[in-house]
Amino acid sequence: MSMAKVAFIGLGVMGFPMAGHLKNKGGHDVTVFNRTTKKAEEWVEQHAGAMAKTPAEAVRDADYVFVCVGNDDDLRSVTIAETGVFSGMKKGAMLIDHTTASAEVARELDDIAQERGFRFMDAPVSGGQAGAENGVLTVMCGGEQADFTEAKPVIESYARMVGLMGPVGSGQLTKMMNQICIAGVVQGLAEAVHFGKKAGLDIERVIEVISKGAAGSWQMENRHKTMAAGKYDFGFAVDWMRKDLDIVLTEARRNGANLPLTALVDQFYGEVQKLGGNRWDTSSLLARLEAK
Repeated sequence: MSMAKVAFIGLGVMGFPMAGHLKNKGGHDVTVFNRTTKKAEEWVEQHAGAMAKTPAEAVRDADYVFVCVGNDDDLRSVTIAETGVFSGMKKGAMLIDHTTASAEVARELDDIAQERGFRFMDAPVSGGQAGAENGVLTVMCGGEQADFTEAKPVIESYARMVGLMGPVGSGQLTKMMNQICIAGVVQGLAEAVHFGKKAGLDIERVIEVISKGAAGSWQMENRHKTMAAGKYDFGFAVDWMRKDLDIVLTEARRNGANLPLTALVDQFYGEVQKLGGNRWDTSSLLARLEAK
């Protein structure tokens, strides 16, 4: 794909490397905005792109606008606020939102975008900080087929899997399913490691065997050693998982889905927070069991 003019809004642990891949791997002309200016300055120093003082300034003349912020309110503040991207985007440009947010806000922003002559896709990601840094994220998109086909080569600058899941909102709903699965798997792994320790088993030897069978998972392969060692600073934070599970459970109340395990694990993460584990990674469910 030929070089595009791109804006990236939000340079957190995910957005910072994603914007870097757009510049270096994708070869695109990238302008960034971050609410903490120092972070934007660091990005420019590292990647030789450009920075802007407001979201509206960053997106001027951009073909594609990427957003990766914290939640629904953050998303609204950088899009529909007075100096948000919608006040600066050119007609026909596309907003691709990588925030893990509600399907409701995705549809809300799509309606506004259409009214103003823009295009919109919700495109939450999975793969964590390591996936962003290595450019191997999974991206779940909601939007029009034509927009997806056009944007996919740009998104592939930092992704190994990019899929269109349905109309706007479908990307966020898919991410909710992703978080439901992770919550259940991590709780099961935590209980297994806890059980193995109590039984006096060699955890490493056990995992070497059972990871090759039906019990195997990404979480088992990548988190069992750090969990067994009581180290919980290797990934997605508990605070962020609880934010995501709140989105899931709110949507479940709306659509009538019955999610007893997800609701229970959300409560367990609340207990982890009470242990001071707000910034521990999601595998810290084991810490709660060991504190009993």
